[in-house]
Amino acid sequence: MRILVSGGCGFIGSNLVRLLVRRGHTVCNLDKLTYAGNRASLRDLEGTAAYEWVRADIADAGAVNAAFGRFRPGAVMHLAAESHVDRSIDSPGEFITTNVVGTYTLLEAARRYHRSLEPGSPFRFLHVSTDEVYGSLGPEGAFVETTPYDPRSPYSASKAASDHLARAWQTTFGLPVLVTNCSNNYGPFQFPEKLIPVVILRALAGEPIPIYGKGDQVRDWLYVEDHAEALLTVLERGEPGATYNIGGENERRNLDLVETLCGLLDDLAPRADGRPYREQIAFVADRPGHDQRYAMDISKIRSELGWAPRQDHETGFRKTVRWYLENRPWWEAILSGEYRLVRQGAPLVQKHPEGAEQAGSAPRQPVGD
Repeated sequence: MRILVSGGCGFIGSNLVRLLVRRGHTVCNLDKLTYAGNRASLRDLEGTAAYEWVRADIADAGAVNAAFGRFRPGAVMHLAAESHVDRSIDSPGEFITTNVVGTYTLLEAARRYHRSLEPGSPFRFLHVSTDEVYGSLGPEGAFVETTPYDPRSPYSASKAASDHLARAWQTTFGLPVLVTNCSNNYGPFQFPEKLIPVVILRALAGEPIPIYGKGDQVRDWLYVEDHAEALLTVLERGEPGATYNIGGENERRNLDLVETLCGLLDDLAPRADGRPYREQIAFVADRPGHDQRYAMDISKIRSELGWAPRQDHETGFRKTVRWYLENRPWWEAILSGEYRLVRQGAPLVQKHPEGAEQAGSAPRQPVGD
């Protein structure tokens, strides 16, 4: 297929683009290159016949329409989004512009393009979203595709709005839309503001490793290459108009995950003083509206499309830590200070090995999950 991917220079997008090219597809990567987009993640594909990058804002109708007219895709995989909850609290307007207006602009361009095709021509629009649109779970249960939406942050509210737009364009205009909602991703090329790279890079730098609140929030962790496989599966075999939840079946408390990563670093890159990295764990004031637990029921995609996560999760976390250790030039080039966000009103509390606590300064970057 000829596939137009929005946001292909991002974390999930770059892993998806690599998979598509390996599978023989031709990709046009439409990416604005915001702070979290990294062209270097796909540098080795540039200049090849199967890949091209177009710098464009998905909210720019002229640029989007031009990309459709020139590339003539058989499918769209829409991943471009502002995606960090902390940033949405500080700057919600950018999330509305990209996630809502940008999705509308892309849907409209796809609608016009789809109408121009010969009747019966294959075309699909895959809208990629998040489990955060469903809100927060208690200690039991899991989100299903029919769970009512209950977004709690500007980020999740903007993604919920974009989900509704995508489904409306399917129902009202007959655009063949599919929607996926995924759990937390981890793996190679993740921008260093999300929880797992924050832990790894701050540990290596000898800095406090910040955890919101008590660290008892629970997330389901999905290896990014498994997610890319799921997205391609939905694009190829999913039913237009349907929604598919994608998860890793790997629930962990944030504190337990951080301690796991610290243990892996103890093994793969021991501190010079021989002490455990977990001594660097610190606790910061919880962020506003922090959801307690997410969990995904993936029985629909498993039974209907035959997809299930492949990655052994203990191995997956080890692979991820090793990737950051072996790819220092990639993340060192990013750590210029420009991307850092200071959360206000979040005093750092350093946890010492003997169990004492000591107030300190606020962390220089968010503790995203």
